[in-house]
Amino acid sequence: MNKTIRRASVFALLLVLTLLVRATWVQFYDGTALADDKHNRRNAIETYSRPLGNIIVAGDTITGSTRTKGSDLAYKRTYRNGELYSAVTGYASQAYAPTQLEGIYTDLLNGTDPQLKTVMDTVTGRRAEPGNVLTTIDPAVQKAAYRALGDKKGAAVAIDPGTGRILAVVSTPSYDPASLTDANTAGKAWKTLNADKEKPLTNRALRQPLPPGSTFKLVVAAAALEDGLYENVDDPTDSPDPYMLPGTVRELPNESKSAPCRNASIRVALRYSCNNVFGHMAVQLGQDKVRAMAEKFGFNDQEQDVPVRAYPSVYPSGMDKAQTALSGIGQFDVTATPLQMAMVSAAIANDGKLVSPHMVSRTTDSGGEVVKDYDDSAESEQVVSSSTAGQLRSAMETVVKDGTGTNALIDGVTVGGKTGTAQHGANNSETPYAWFTSYGKSDSGGKEVAVAVMVEQSDAARSEVSGNGLAAPVARAMMEAALK
Repeated sequence: MNKTIRRASVFALLLVLTLLVRATWVQFYDGTALADDKHNRRNAIETYSRPLGNIIVAGDTITGSTRTKGSDLAYKRTYRNGELYSAVTGYASQAYAPTQLEGIYTDLLNGTDPQLKTVMDTVTGRRAEPGNVLTTIDPAVQKAAYRALGDKKGAAVAIDPGTGRILAVVSTPSYDPASLTDANTAGKAWKTLNADKEKPLTNRALRQPLPPGSTFKLVVAAAALEDGLYENVDDPTDSPDPYMLPGTVRELPNESKSAPCRNASIRVALRYSCNNVFGHMAVQLGQDKVRAMAEKFGFNDQEQDVPVRAYPSVYPSGMDKAQTALSGIGQFDVTATPLQMAMVSAAIANDGKLVSPHMVSRTTDSGGEVVKDYDDSAESEQVVSSSTAGQLRSAMETVVKDGTGTNALIDGVTVGGKTGTAQHGANNSETPYAWFTSYGKSDSGGKEVAVAVMVEQSDAARSEVSGNGLAAPVARAMMEAALK
């Protein structure tokens, strides 16, 4: 063999080896990535080749699957009372990535979750039968929130304080997830929903933190009692009225100029929602102590999973004293979701212990065997002492009995709450946000529920926008449904 032929043979051999290496790489590395790629239609064909598992509320399925016609996607997702439960289920679409519970439990619901595989499934390589997701949602509370919010733009969350089970998650305006399930029609529905200025696809209950206004005063009060700045909710505070924001010539006004807010106790200050008291209190404590208390309640948590990941509620850092004062009344850069403010009331109602909120009780395989139990694995943390929680409950009950939250009164139920009206827009030029966070305890059975409601926009005149006027009636309807 001459030199030229030998070199050509070596070169050809190298090409063959390179081709074999590349083929192996594509098959075993890129192949996996291509198989998992969301644009690989074979995945959609496989997912929708048979009915999906279901999401269940109080023993009833609120999802289903129906046979399609003229498509290689044999089944599509269906929903019962889709608009009522959209903030819980999200959607499973032939055209778009799934969201909410549909997205988190995609593998369980389509049977590809390894935990579902039997020995025979492993041997044969067959896909397992799909599993189901059992939620903690109470349909009566969910319906009460949805109906009470009505045409208002807003959100509401209800939690069982003792277990952390989320009883309701509602966001309005809502949408019907069924409009997004069919690949042939989902595109048009998607454009319509995204073009809607009311943003119906936004889960306001979990994923739209807004200034919580005076509901945040509960956190400041908790910090003051835990720190020992004040020993009792009935002790007079060192609170000038008017209170000048430190380093400025601007007064921090109270909603009612006639309210007895000068040196008011925490009870009186919550009852009349005295801004001067809590603005000054936040400065006395300092932003670090207020932030530490806020974080115990769940603020600044980047991984608040219920199991849907909620957007973090924020208590900021790096503030000057004037900004710290504004943070004490739930303004400046403080933001919170309804979930977060429900957690505050839940911890206070539960003797200061916050149980991790969750809206899935367990997942099961197709035969009903438990795959994971979330009720048993819920963690808890002592946020404030039992004594502090008891004092705050007493003050919150005063708010409802003869303070700013009287619209939440319920016969036969002990109700404690806190109203909030948060500024919106530059110089408060937009309609304020109306808030109410509360708990209710049945006087006969002892059953409890914690609720938070946020009304972002309604048809009420600006002068009529208040936590008591707009949000408290929604909370009352939810508490009545939960404790009925």
